[in-house]
Amino acid sequence: MAEYNRTEGLRKIKEGVIRGVGLSLRQERLKNKVFPVIGEGSHYAKIMFVGEAPGRTEAATGRPFCGASGKVLDELLASINVLRQDVYVTNIVKDRPPFNRDPYPEEINAYAPFLDRQIEIIQPQVIATLGRFSMAYIMQKFGLGHELKSISQIHGKIFEAETSYGKIKIAPLYHPAVAVYNSNMKTALKDDFKALSQFK
Repeated sequence: MAEYNRTEGLRKIKEGVIRGVGLSLRQERLKNKVFPVIGEGSHYAKIMFVGEAPGRTEAATGRPFCGASGKVLDELLASINVLRQDVYVTNIVKDRPPFNRDPYPEEINAYAPFLDRQIEIIQPQVIATLGRFSMAYIMQKFGLGHELKSISQIHGKIFEAETSYGKIKIAPLYHPAVAVYNSNMKTALKDDFKALSQFK
C-alpha cells in the first residue's frame, strides 16, 4: 500500500472519529472541549501498541500515551532501543471516558471498527496490547479467544494469528500505568518488552 494511501486512509479514520456518528463519548468530548486521540507513529510500523482509552492529558493534547503512562512507555521502548516514531501507538476507544473510568463494552464495540481499519492500513507484524481491555478485544478478533486468561497469566507471551495480509504476532502486555502506581512492576514490563526486540 502506497504511503499516500496509508496517509489518506488514516486521515479518513480521523475524520470519522471527529464526526462521531454513533459514538456516545463524542458528547463528552464536545462538552469538555477536548480532542479525540486517534493514534500516532510510523504508517509502516512493525509494532503497533494498542491501549484501552485516552486519559486526561491525552484528551487535552490529542496525543496517545503522553502523560505519566507515556513516560513509562517511552522508557520501555528505550530499553529495547526502539524509537517511538518507529512504532504506532493507539487505543481501542478514541475518546476519554468520564473520570478515566474503564470503557464500557458498548463503547469498545463502537470504536473498534476504527482500530480494525488502522490495523489493515498499517499492517503491523506485531500487535502489543497494553492492558486487559485491548488484550481481550485483539485476541478475540484474531481467533485467540480460547487462549484468553487473566493478564497476569499471559503477559509477555507471544501468540500467532492470521490476518488478511498474512501472519501476525499478538503480545499481551501490562498497561504502562501499572508501573506508575507500582514501580516494582517496571521490571516485569521491561522483561516483557525484551520479547518485542526481535521485531524491531
